[in-house]
Amino acid sequence: MSGLANAVVICAVVLLVIVRQFKAQPIDTDRRWWLIPAVLVFMAVREPDLIDHRHQAVSVALLVAELFVGLAMGVGWARTSHVWAEADGTVWSKGTKATALVWAVGIGLRLGLFGVGVMLDVRQGSAALMLALAATLLVRSGLLLHRAGAGRRTYGVADAAYEPLRKDPV
Repeated sequence: MSGLANAVVICAVVLLVIVRQFKAQPIDTDRRWWLIPAVLVFMAVREPDLIDHRHQAVSVALLVAELFVGLAMGVGWARTSHVWAEADGTVWSKGTKATALVWAVGIGLRLGLFGVGVMLDVRQGSAALMLALAATLLVRSGLLLHRAGAGRRTYGVADAAYEPLRKDPV
């Protein structure tokens, strides 16, 4: 895929993610929450510019740092999202101002890594960014599902971390 097409895909995914994170959305445990990250990983690993073969060690180090930033952003994004349960049992999430700060810091760190790569004359393409975005989305979704109680035993185990549903007065 061309660099322009990759840039369009990345911008579309980031725009979709940013717009959706500040709207209250139900956390759906039946969805294939891993599908978009899987598509991004598939697109990234088939790109020839994932590693600069002239500077392999530095290129791999930058890729690992990019993935670490992506994982950290996913954790920060999930931890700063507001998660709550409605009376009917549906669980919702919504990004907060702290979530916007996580995004700003993450983008700043990624720009810094890109700058280091430029200074070291390492050829960088969009594949590393796609991998990091996939890591961010995968970690965030997994942690939100965990916070929502997906896969939790339902045979009467009490959990103090979750507020019990209120009963309506009869």
